[in-house]
Amino acid sequence: MQIGPHPDLTPETLLRGYALGIFPMAESRDDTEVHWVDPRKRGILPLDGFHISRSLARHIRRAGVTVTVDRAFDAVVTACADREETWISRQIQTLYRALHAAGFAHSLEVWEGDTLVGGVYGVKLGSAFFGESMFSRRTDASKLALAWLVDRLRAGGFTLFDTQFLTPHLASLGGVEVSRGAYHQMLQDALSRSATFDPPGYSPSAAGVVAGSAISGSTQRSTQTS
Repeated sequence: MQIGPHPDLTPETLLRGYALGIFPMAESRDDTEVHWVDPRKRGILPLDGFHISRSLARHIRRAGVTVTVDRAFDAVVTACADREETWISRQIQTLYRALHAAGFAHSLEVWEGDTLVGGVYGVKLGSAFFGESMFSRRTDASKLALAWLVDRLRAGGFTLFDTQFLTPHLASLGGVEVSRGAYHQMLQDALSRSATFDPPGYSPSAAGVVAGSAISGSTQRSTQTS
């Protein structure tokens, strides 16, 4: 469901929209109007159900990349918008830039040397993280970004990872769809809790990211079969 154009958005209005369970999209990079979207089916990535295949686990261990957070926020958003069809208009990017400056939006970057090859960004409210977009300039770079992001969200106490829509890419990693009503209940619970994108003492490693996913996946399988 789309909820009308909103040409005069502010960062504060954007945050209120997320808290209500809706998110903004534009028709193109140069679109001057923004529409609020509230899907009938919502994509989420359960933080205790993120799936890393054996091949991806090997890739994470051997990739030889550097992972950073909030080092190149605007570059990540620009890369996410750099495609033939994009919902990230210039106005929306400006708004996210303001949210990042205020501490509500974050990015995770994947580097090969000094080259940015993948990344993901999103918005944080309470213990909810609203994943907005990701990009990849190397094989599986976006999967690497998601694996490191999920590990960080778990460490930071997040309870909801909203992906907005479910794609085959996200489904292969454990993403699922929930009804609008179920999502809004999850959202209200997440907004009542606190989480941090920068957990004290958190020092992730490739081996730890893989091991954390294996433990979470085993826990979920045990719960489903009990």
